[in-house]
Amino acid sequence: MPKKTKKASESFVTMTELVLPNDTNTLNNLMGGRLMHWMDIVAAISAQRHSNRIVVTASVDNISFTKPIALGNVVTLQAKVTRAFNSSMEVHIEVWAEDIPSGTKYMSNRAFFTFVAVDQGGRPIDIPEVEPETAEEKDLYDGALRRRQLRLVLGKRMKPEEAHELKSIFKLDQ
Repeated sequence: MPKKTKKASESFVTMTELVLPNDTNTLNNLMGGRLMHWMDIVAAISAQRHSNRIVVTASVDNISFTKPIALGNVVTLQAKVTRAFNSSMEVHIEVWAEDIPSGTKYMSNRAFFTFVAVDQGGRPIDIPEVEPETAEEKDLYDGALRRRQLRLVLGKRMKPEEAHELKSIFKLDQ
């Protein structure tokens, strides 16, 4: 029986937050830990939408802080599942900061989180595959296997010589 599929767009989530004094550091900028917390929430909702299951965070890729987000800014987080494997799925998150009075808006962060869908006993459970539709969704889908292999190699759950997709970008398989 073929595995069920869901469109990537079905997992799309937008979350908006206002940076309040309790969210800031001594420079009146959003604390990195608070932003990571919000990113985990929006990504978990996206993963739940895709899998229709309870999900747990399995890994977080690099999060770079390119520009501070100031007190009073509006933060918009957008997440979408890029690819699903057996029970795990990769979620792409983009973070936008907006200073409404000045009319400025910029992308502050982006990252990939991995979630695993679990049953009520906490055991991994199969999930639908992702069906990418747009060019961007197809690019993210195509790169997801390489990013997954990199995570597995770095986590010592895969031997580097077994990461064929990852090696192919360096032309090591030829």
